[in-house]
Amino acid sequence: MARVLVPFAEGVEEIEFVAVVDILRRADIEVYTASLEGREVTGRSHIRIQADAELGSVMNQHWDMIVLPGGLPNAHLLRDDVRIKTLVQRLHEQDKTVAAICAAPTALAAYGLTTGRRVTSYPACRPEMEELQPSSVYSDDAVVEDGFLITSRGPGTAVAFALRLVARLCGEDKAGELRQAIVA
Repeated sequence: MARVLVPFAEGVEEIEFVAVVDILRRADIEVYTASLEGREVTGRSHIRIQADAELGSVMNQHWDMIVLPGGLPNAHLLRDDVRIKTLVQRLHEQDKTVAAICAAPTALAAYGLTTGRRVTSYPACRPEMEELQPSSVYSDDAVVEDGFLITSRGPGTAVAFALRLVARLCGEDKAGELRQAIVA
């Protein structure tokens, strides 16, 4: 069974977080949520979210994918956390999938992972993405997949993003089944 880590911090965009976790779990993927600060986090819309674990306790486990949700200051807190950078780089080196949505792709650009790759992000983050990695090929598509990297635009694209993650881990048939089951 595939194992996915979804780290998050204060200001996480709740729709992106919950849509990803929910849809991956519907696909019978083992998903763990890990907060930077401890177990409970307050999201962008002041919804309190209980994490499965604190990030430090799951750092050295095996992961098939890491997914960075957006929202501020969440995306910046993830970007600036050396543990996240270490995890993202480790998964990349292991040819595992690294995914980010909304403002979180800026972390991947800051880490140098978007160099020469097709990417997207929340529209207001485009200048930052282009400044951090001028060789990135920015797209306005809802979800962009380029090799190990999957990025998406924001809350309104969260379900499509999550279904793309399912397709990557379980195949197009499973993603299609879920798309039909949730009427997407």
